[in-house]
Amino acid sequence: MGKKRKHNESEASAPTKQDAEFAPDRPKRTLLGWKNKPEEKETDSQVFRNKEKVLVTCSRRINFRYRHLMLNMVSLLPHCKKDNKVESKETKGATLNELVELRNCSSCLFFESPHGPSVKFLVKAVHTMEELKLTGNHLKGSRPILTFSSNFDKDPHWKLLKELLLQIFATPKDFRKAKPYHDHVFVFSILDNHIWFRNYQISIPHTEANKVDRGGLEKMTLVEVGPRFCLNPIKIFGGSFGGPTLYENPFYVSPNLERAMKKKQKASKFAKKVKAKTRRKMHELSNHLEPDEFADLWTE
Repeated sequence: MGKKRKHNESEASAPTKQDAEFAPDRPKRTLLGWKNKPEEKETDSQVFRNKEKVLVTCSRRINFRYRHLMLNMVSLLPHCKKDNKVESKETKGATLNELVELRNCSSCLFFESPHGPSVKFLVKAVHTMEELKLTGNHLKGSRPILTFSSNFDKDPHWKLLKELLLQIFATPKDFRKAKPYHDHVFVFSILDNHIWFRNYQISIPHTEANKVDRGGLEKMTLVEVGPRFCLNPIKIFGGSFGGPTLYENPFYVSPNLERAMKKKQKASKFAKKVKAKTRRKMHELSNHLEPDEFADLWTE
């Protein structure tokens, strides 16, 4: 049997004066919360806490150089936040302001692609390969030879358009999806202030036994493949899909205006017919016909 421990009166004695001085009274808890909360002591020197945060984002189709610069800025700014690319064009400012508020940031660092210029064309006289059904045929993925007419070197805006077409249609050398040889030609020519596009296959008649030597240009022929289209330049902008207008075509007529002119021509034909009818009626009223003697001959 275990013995019952005796209650030591000394352990249950009242707390000392030192404990009473350092131990604060516990506040009473009520239904409305804690009662008599201990007041926090205000420090003499108030420390300023900077809560500035920077939102770092960019636009779509940005160059690799600017993308790497953005990543470098992210590594240099530990107080920044990254976000997805912004695609909207017209309401770009409102979109960025909303993103800054949602991410709880105070400022924004936005990288936009500055590439330019850009050209706005009106594509006319379109004929697809399926529609033409031409006899030419070349391998898919082979590199084309680009040829331009001599008119491209006359005016500055044609030189700029030539450079843009070169950057778009010229296949880079040693591209992994491109064949390492040329077997077709892209032809760009200027006629009536329009750029006409044609695609030709380089055909060389030969057999396995009798191959054509290199440089045998006399035996080479061009066979059209397609498609065909015509580019009417409208405006050349200094920026990417916008910016200052570098060139505006003075000979450009919008399709809506062309349709309106055709409607006016048709309306003028109808107006001419109406005027002819009114002139005929006025002529009949001014020149009365004499009564015919034999008008009532067969009525009896």
